[in-house]
Amino acid sequence: MLCSACRLVRQQLVNSGRRAISSTTSSSSASTVVARRGLATFARSAVRPSLSQSHTVRRTAQPALLSAVRAYSAAAATPAESSSSATASPSPIPKPDFLDDAESHIWDLLVAAFEPHELNVRDISGGCGSMYGIEICSERFRGANMLKQQRMVNGALGDLIKGWHGVQLKTRVPE
Repeated sequence: MLCSACRLVRQQLVNSGRRAISSTTSSSSASTVVARRGLATFARSAVRPSLSQSHTVRRTAQPALLSAVRAYSAAAATPAESSSSATASPSPIPKPDFLDDAESHIWDLLVAAFEPHELNVRDISGGCGSMYGIEICSERFRGANMLKQQRMVNGALGDLIKGWHGVQLKTRVPE
């Protein structure tokens, strides 16, 4: 079920049929990036300019290539060099300045609950706030399977997630 803003954008994309495909290559693999240009022309007022194009990356791409493609990932702190400082808790990752109020609230909840090494929160609903894409990398996920990791995130978000019509959630453990 899509909200009216998402239905409008989807319909405009279907009608326009304009999609640009470009390939990004790495030394060992290739990944295809699909940019939906119709979103920029039909939903510009509802979407920030930095999010005017939606990017989808094939799952076969290597993690190093994925991190290069992610436009909104926050980098983790550099690992400590000495063993004594390695046991200290990692410093929190800096909050990006492009987050809107809802994304910022989600960011704060997840940072407080998981102390992530990487965190990416995006409104992928076209600006109406009904669907979010969340990518989180935290040591707290170690030993838990994917379903348990995602249940942990759902629990941290609590009743907030009940008002959304969808969430794209990617969890992982740092290497």
